[in-house]
Amino acid sequence: MSKNRTTGLRCGARALGVGAVAAVAMGLFSTGAANADTFVPLPDGEKLGPGVKITRTHESALISPSLAANGAGRTVWVSGNASADVAVTPEGEAGPHNGPTGANGTNNSSTHGASQLNTGYIVGCQVSIADNAISLGGSVGVKLDGGSIGGSVGLKLGPGEVKFVQVDFKDIEKPGVYSVEYQDVEIAIQGCAGYAQARSYTVVEIIGDHYSKTTLYGQPFSIG
Repeated sequence: MSKNRTTGLRCGARALGVGAVAAVAMGLFSTGAANADTFVPLPDGEKLGPGVKITRTHESALISPSLAANGAGRTVWVSGNASADVAVTPEGEAGPHNGPTGANGTNNSSTHGASQLNTGYIVGCQVSIADNAISLGGSVGVKLDGGSIGGSVGLKLGPGEVKFVQVDFKDIEKPGVYSVEYQDVEIAIQGCAGYAQARSYTVVEIIGDHYSKTTLYGQPFSIG
């Protein structure tokens, strides 16, 4: 065999080897892409209401497809910080009563005793979560165990359904700054064969003679 032919065979084998490695790598990347987690950074937000300023910062979501690969399940881990700067509120607990001016509590109060900051997520299956979504089910829906930060919750959602997941809350018994910070709270969704969407909400209810309820929504994001 000539030197030139030998060199040519070696080059050909080397090229074939590189091609085979590249093909394997591409296959691995493709498989990984199909099952990869998706990190979604979300913008900060702010809302002014009567006697309160709500701020939402450092919000993000990490989305994973279901290991069952059936298209009906997915999981999202959410993180963020919600705070309320409250200028005026009755001190202490006013009681759960709904009554006229001068009575304990106030009309339309749902906090059962004190002004309150609560935050969580609205999750929908094959539905766009509009700004009036909170009126569909109130500010509190499905709660994590004990409302604890860092827990997890499972949701079963059918087409057109919207559910609420309260991450945590904090009673406001005097003026000041209150905040709720959470990290990697897990929301597992099952039963939604179509697209799913979520967005954060933060609600501050101020009780007393001049009742107010202020809601700050986060940016909607797809959960696949």
